[in-house]
Amino acid sequence: MNYRRIATFTGWLWIITFVTSIPARFFFYAPVLDNEGDYVTGAGSDAQRLIAIGALLELLLIISNVGTAVVPYSIHKRVHEAGAVGYVTARLVECTFIAIGIVCMLAISSLRQDAPSGTDAALGQGIFAVYEWTFRIGPGVIVGVGNGLILGWLMYKSELVPRRMAMFGLVGGPLIIISGALVILDVIPAGGAVQVLFTVPEFIWELSIGIYLIVKGYRTSSPALAGTQEAPLV
Repeated sequence: MNYRRIATFTGWLWIITFVTSIPARFFFYAPVLDNEGDYVTGAGSDAQRLIAIGALLELLLIISNVGTAVVPYSIHKRVHEAGAVGYVTARLVECTFIAIGIVCMLAISSLRQDAPSGTDAALGQGIFAVYEWTFRIGPGVIVGVGNGLILGWLMYKSELVPRRMAMFGLVGGPLIIISGALVILDVIPAGGAVQVLFTVPEFIWELSIGIYLIVKGYRTSSPALAGTQEAPLV
């Protein structure tokens, strides 16, 4: 294995997750989100093209999400095999929720284009509610389990990245889970100040590991790489 190449590739996949997820939700899906479910029967210009671009970005997000777990799997397995499998599984579960959300957005867009006259606004609102819950459970809870707790623990245990950096995942993961649970229980509003504040450590963790792997790669002093020989660059 060439550990530097794996690290660089994984780091860029992390950056892609930011480049695809943030614009998709906050820009390309904005016409639907701003209308809070009334987009199907509401007034205003059609945003079918924007929604389609957002859906494509999220498809790339799914690919890059899975890649951040599959590409470094051979290295993660040297730290803890069950942990490596658990991380891949958590990423797949998260991506399942994202995929459902994509279908919801495309369905809303299609309804506005092709729905027969007299279509009840409740239909669009129902599909929109499904989309919102996929976001609240996938990125809103499962991310804390996978990217936060599992990956944070793997990196902390192995010292493949600095332990101080991995602590952001070990702290941010539980905060994501707690805030997501509070949203489900209707204790705090989704996307409110409390939930945003609770996501900050996880945001720092995911961005920092991407940048670190691109710039420096895995730490060769890590016990997970002890006794191994890196393949030369070809």
